[in-house]
Amino acid sequence: MNKVLLFYPPGLMFQRGEDRCQQNIDEGSAQSMRACNDLGYAAAILLEKGYEVKLRDYQTEKVGMDELHADFSKFKPDLIMMSITNTTIFDDLKLINELKEKYDPVVVLKGALFYDPEQAMLDMLDLSHVDYMIGGETDFAIGGIADYALKGEGRIDDVLSILYKNPQGGFNFTKFHEWGQDLDNMPFPARELMKNELYTRPDTDEPMATIQTARGCPSNCVFCLTPEISGKCVRFRSPENVLAEMTECYNVHGIRNFFFKADTFTINAEWVKKMCTLIIESPLYGKIEFTANSRVRPLKKETLELMKKAGCFLVAFGFESGSDEILRQMKKGTTVAENLQAARWCHEVGLKFWGFFVIGFPWEKKSHILETKKLIMKADPDFIEITVALPFYGTPLYETCKENDLLAESPLGSDFFHSSMKGTMYLSLDEVMKLRKNILLSFYLRPKYILKKMGQCVNQPKVFLNYVKYGIKLVVNLMKR
Repeated sequence: MNKVLLFYPPGLMFQRGEDRCQQNIDEGSAQSMRACNDLGYAAAILLEKGYEVKLRDYQTEKVGMDELHADFSKFKPDLIMMSITNTTIFDDLKLINELKEKYDPVVVLKGALFYDPEQAMLDMLDLSHVDYMIGGETDFAIGGIADYALKGEGRIDDVLSILYKNPQGGFNFTKFHEWGQDLDNMPFPARELMKNELYTRPDTDEPMATIQTARGCPSNCVFCLTPEISGKCVRFRSPENVLAEMTECYNVHGIRNFFFKADTFTINAEWVKKMCTLIIESPLYGKIEFTANSRVRPLKKETLELMKKAGCFLVAFGFESGSDEILRQMKKGTTVAENLQAARWCHEVGLKFWGFFVIGFPWEKKSHILETKKLIMKADPDFIEITVALPFYGTPLYETCKENDLLAESPLGSDFFHSSMKGTMYLSLDEVMKLRKNILLSFYLRPKYILKKMGQCVNQPKVFLNYVKYGIKLVVNLMKR
């Protein structure tokens, strides 16, 4: 039986399963690692095909290279798949070169970086030991790659959104900008191979499963990879299928907390209504809780009320900016008034919410960023994160930065807290980072905010201690910069 090892490498913690943001968890303010669903989906597909599969998330387990090499020596995989990020790609390739030379497996890399990439970008990378690269959705690619590479079955050109090595040492591209449509017939992630206790709610430390409810986004945000990688047409799973996965998580794995992964969970109010109604009418009602991402348009107060009734404990909004001018230029398709309306509805419903903001866009002046600070204080979210605009390859933001000579270096190797940009047209990167620091400290260190959080967890000492832990982490990260 052919053996396959799927893994995240040892090192700093990144959301390697997130094509859209690939967040640096170690340097963020209050986020925890999400489940390695890309590996889980790949494992489920391969298990169905009869492969022997091992899955390891070395980074989140906080184990080192010795453990990885021990697994290679004992398991002896025929094929390996590692998820990479734009930030870690150079270190990832060094590791892959070492593993290929020592153990000689078929090497598959998965990451947004490989979605229909420019040849100039590929030329920057040492891909001499890489056999396949998945740029699109793992579950629609890994089975075909494994069958072709290990069994000589199928046509590799029929596998969507990948690159494969040709006899001349270069790479051939298969079809990009086409996506698998039947999400309900995909197996659930192989959580029996995942260490589910590693992926927790930040406030309670309870295990939290990530469940992908939809793929794709119709928006045009200039900084986002999703419309490129997953398409602009939203592909939904049926609410019944989602509930079946939740039920399996609860009954088989003892998981009662869920993160509904979708680029905008609330984009279809009727779908959300059906999903929440199914939960309310199911045996899970009152036993589970969930969180989800949302946009402020479209959004209804009634949707938030129903989500809370079904068990939603927090909703996350990509507010991005407090300036209508900047929102227009980033093509967010929302307004500051809509941001404030969403915040007001959450307060009225009694639903906690997280605000995500991005500063440092090419067109931003200090006054624009101060408008974002004003919005944050007025909206008064429960939690915030502020990242610096990062021009991923393949996004309009990258082209804008190139045209205006705002790239200090290649976007490869940088992240939201160590941007590759020189700054904006009006501010240096150092000035942008100082403004970020000022806003975060001004928000989180307010006596009103601290007293509010203490009051919310007066009977939950563990939650209070976690708030303190994340608060200390935030301050330390800001001070060391």
